[in-house]
Amino acid sequence: MRTNRFSTSLVALGAAVTLTACGANAGGGAEGGDEQGDQGEAPLGKVGVILPETASSARWEGFDKPLLEEALRAEGFDPDVQNAQGEVQKFTTLADGMIAQGVEVLVIASINSEVGSAVAAQANNAGIPTIDYDRLNLGGSSDYYVSFDNVRVGELQGEGIAEALEGQQGAEVIEIEGAPTDNNATLFHEGQRNILDPLYESGALKLVQSQPIDNWDNQRGGTTFEQILTANGGTVDGVVAANDGLAGAVITVLRKNGLNGAVPVTGQDATPDGLRRILRGDQYMTVFKPIKAEAEATAELAAALATGDTDAADALADDVTEDPRGGRDVKSVLLEPHLITKDNVKRVIDEGYVDAADVCTEDLADVCAELGIT
Repeated sequence: MRTNRFSTSLVALGAAVTLTACGANAGGGAEGGDEQGDQGEAPLGKVGVILPETASSARWEGFDKPLLEEALRAEGFDPDVQNAQGEVQKFTTLADGMIAQGVEVLVIASINSEVGSAVAAQANNAGIPTIDYDRLNLGGSSDYYVSFDNVRVGELQGEGIAEALEGQQGAEVIEIEGAPTDNNATLFHEGQRNILDPLYESGALKLVQSQPIDNWDNQRGGTTFEQILTANGGTVDGVVAANDGLAGAVITVLRKNGLNGAVPVTGQDATPDGLRRILRGDQYMTVFKPIKAEAEATAELAAALATGDTDAADALADDVTEDPRGGRDVKSVLLEPHLITKDNVKRVIDEGYVDAADVCTEDLADVCAELGIT
């Protein structure tokens, strides 16, 4: 669903983006009323950011919020980063307030494309430029989009489960996918199938069932997986779970049936919970998305838009992403994700995204020592 893939590499982005030190981000920032900087110290004024929720993934408050605040302040903004907690009405209310305040730029990580597109249209009508953050709003009007190569995320998940099941002819796979209203979930699934469809077609692997989960609801994901597992005679050889939250719900069911550790499970977001499960052997892999780079690219793009420098914005967003619903190509920054298994969990910690103390709990001390994680 995108073209000119990888023309914006992480290395190239580093030359374009002003890098700032990354502090600890494993813990979430407080919701609501962020401490605002002195407007006199924010020459570019206020920028508004609306994040979608906290229920399905720890990333939004634990990673995106503090990193966006840091990056936006470094660019000269006074950031107002709020979370809609999965509520469409709260999302629109937050947007109304930010638009009424006259933010210079509005950054949107939407709950779904409908509310995201409506907010973008409202902001654009008020003369406020918008950036779709992490999730593209299909049929929307934002001129720019910052995310990871989400098809590649899915391909990494497909490669992970294929690697884990290599040599097990006809191994049965259940797919627990993300929300059907989230375009990212569609792209993840597309990427997974790029890898897995040939294996399904050849009989190397067998697809039991693929099921999207509304709202990325972990509890529903676990219940749905248990129903599919039971209908399949209580057995499965591998599970493609679209993120670490769903992976955790799946593994809870596997543990109840004495299958955890024997059935490889994929994930995404490199959360502390996911990394611990990988070290314990319950989860096979996750996908690491360096959100610091995503936040910094968004901040620099916002600075270019706030100053009316569209040439600079276009130079940064030199990929394009297809919006099939809107029939348009959206200028994009697409960053590269990375596959993480037990052997390279250390990378996530070494790069400062998760504290070793949040991963190396007492029961994992010996494993962490063997892997050089301190």
